[in-house]
Amino acid sequence: MDSGEMTSLSRKVWNWRSGGHLSGSGPVIMVVGELLSYLLEVQGLLGLQREMTRMDVGPQKQRTTDCGELGLPPRTGSIAYINIIMPSVFGTICLLGIVGNSTVIFAVVKKSKLHWFSNVPDIFIINLSVVDLLFLLGMPFMIHQLMGNGVWHFGETMCTLITAMDANSQFTSTYILTAMAIDRYLATVHPISSTKFRKPSVATLVICLLWALSFISITPVWLYARLIPFPGGTVGCGIRLPNPDTDLYWFTLYQFFLAFALPFVVITAAYVRILQRMTSSVAPASQRSIRLRTKRVTRTAIAICLVFFVCWAPYYVLQLTQLSLSRPTLTFVYLYNAAISLGYANSCLNPFVYIVLCETFRKRLVLSVKPAAQGQLRAVSNAQTADEERTESKGA
Repeated sequence: MDSGEMTSLSRKVWNWRSGGHLSGSGPVIMVVGELLSYLLEVQGLLGLQREMTRMDVGPQKQRTTDCGELGLPPRTGSIAYINIIMPSVFGTICLLGIVGNSTVIFAVVKKSKLHWFSNVPDIFIINLSVVDLLFLLGMPFMIHQLMGNGVWHFGETMCTLITAMDANSQFTSTYILTAMAIDRYLATVHPISSTKFRKPSVATLVICLLWALSFISITPVWLYARLIPFPGGTVGCGIRLPNPDTDLYWFTLYQFFLAFALPFVVITAAYVRILQRMTSSVAPASQRSIRLRTKRVTRTAIAICLVFFVCWAPYYVLQLTQLSLSRPTLTFVYLYNAAISLGYANSCLNPFVYIVLCETFRKRLVLSVKPAAQGQLRAVSNAQTADEERTESKGA
């Protein structure tokens, strides 16, 4: 299929989804998180090999048509890649992410005998892993839909839940990263005065509030994630805004500013100030070990934030770009899929960041998987816990 055929098909799909018919020249408009659904609908239309049954084209109107009348091209390699490449990419992300994040949770909990909540950085780390793990557990449903010509077999309730977990992972991760940046700012720039705020109990309360805020932030997803009818009686799953011509803009900007731009500004400002403080001040000899630990924790936090924004920036750039497009080109569709895959890959990358940058985590990981080293693990864990508590009390 060349780009001209793709554009023609795009117009047909958009008109059908807008309540019109499968001919005409209406613009293709895709909302946040819906391009995948759009591609699945295209895939479903391309997969029709015989006359399609009756389908809705308006509140009271139905018609019967076939592929020849629609002018749909036959299935070709340019669209069939959805059945092979994308499921393979998503499957790899899902497998690595579930193993990696489960390992992080296991290592953090194991090292302190379920007392991970006694340390502020661990509270942030374990919640980031939980967010990613919840999202990754929903990916097999998306993979199944991709491999099944876009057809959704799990009902409307599961459609809403899986779509919500997708959106929630973006919002909650960003909120936690913002809280982590503020925590690092307080620990570095205001190490003494912030000790009364930087407590595990306060961090736990903040995390609970951030989870609640995220669930509120994805209200549009709760309202508009639904089953999408295909010609032929099958259904897909995605987000369908009631008035795409107008809702597209506020929904795209809503997610961009709330889940990306505003947190990015706060996080950048916090870490710029942190780096200024760390490069301009010299710690007394008695506090150098504390300062060294603070630098290590801050370095890991900065790396996690950088990975997040590098992974999600292309997605949001294309989201804003498509606001000015009357219809997507085939190149845009491929780039969008690559951006979605990169964003999803973020859910499996944090464990590798911990392994590469955090020596303490590497030790925890090795000790937690060696049964013969359990005695050593307990000794190291007790020493680390005591050291971390002293560090926390002194503002690390």
